[in-house]
Amino acid sequence: MNRRKFLTFLGASGVASALATAKVAKATPHVFPYYADSYGVLHDTTRCIGCRRCEAACQEINHLPKPEKPFTDLSVCDKPRRLTAYAWTVVNKYQVNGQPFFRKLQCFHCNDPACMAACFTKCYTKLPDGAVYYDGSQCVGCRYCMVACPFYVPGFQYDLAWDPLIQKCTFCEDTRLKKHQLPACVEACPVDALTFGRRSDLIKIARQRINENPGQYVNYVYGETDAGGTAWMVLAPAAGADPGPVDDIEVTGKQLKQLGLDTELGNQPMAEFTYGALGAVPMIVAFWPVLFGGAYAITKRREAMHKAEADAAAQKARENVKAAVAAAVRKIEETEGPAAAERARAAMTDALKAAEGEEK
Repeated sequence: MNRRKFLTFLGASGVASALATAKVAKATPHVFPYYADSYGVLHDTTRCIGCRRCEAACQEINHLPKPEKPFTDLSVCDKPRRLTAYAWTVVNKYQVNGQPFFRKLQCFHCNDPACMAACFTKCYTKLPDGAVYYDGSQCVGCRYCMVACPFYVPGFQYDLAWDPLIQKCTFCEDTRLKKHQLPACVEACPVDALTFGRRSDLIKIARQRINENPGQYVNYVYGETDAGGTAWMVLAPAAGADPGPVDDIEVTGKQLKQLGLDTELGNQPMAEFTYGALGAVPMIVAFWPVLFGGAYAITKRREAMHKAEADAAAQKARENVKAAVAAAVRKIEETEGPAAAERARAAMTDALKAAEGEEK
């Protein structure tokens, strides 16, 4: 089952069937107020040379840990890498029709972000400039955003014991965009594989490149409508395909898949598939403490009852021992006299105290 089908299943029936008696908030189609003037980036994979300078720039501007291998080591691109909490952008090498091409991975900054819809503590915000911004001050570490994201972008700081947070590309919102500067990765690219601008203008630029260079690109702008549209878009190579078949939808899908792009997301925002499931989250959040609180109370009651029963049994045993000692002392007094009985009583009393001390 792919992610789209999984989210559809959750939205349609997952929570409603699991909590049959609970009232779930209505899940209605949601259309995010699209910002026509928002920014974006067009990644032309036919130009990318896999130099990893965008990775280095991202690491430097965001003060991320340095990688195990230096950015000058280009061999790391040969093995597909995923984004992590400490690597917000990576470049991988792909074979498209037997030819090598590089593609940069980072947050796509969706028009209608699934991560934002999945976050019940409202840590995510879609800003007018196009960035999907994360504020971890209220994050509870549920990682629903990681499950909801169709591009597997958010990373979690599993190595931090206290206050771990979600980490991902910020579009250089605080560090550069607010200062009217290009995102660090865009500025660092030496071959213009990354073009920054208004999203509407980038779509026109992409179409112009496709039309002016027949046979160089597939006739598709990835991210224009995929998953409801994204701020970061990709131009994929035709890689030797004949100019005619490049327009064929099957050929286009094959090219995109070889470039590591998911072609099964559809054009509907992924966020719309999460509302049905997440409509019950507030109820779950309220119900869970009651459930676990009740379980805790039952456990403590059982412990108290067990202790009471153990104490009663111990008291009964002590009474039986005292009765046995008294009977033995009386027997000794009858046969050997009061002095012998008193010595026996003292000896048995000391022995009982020693045994109780060892037991404690």
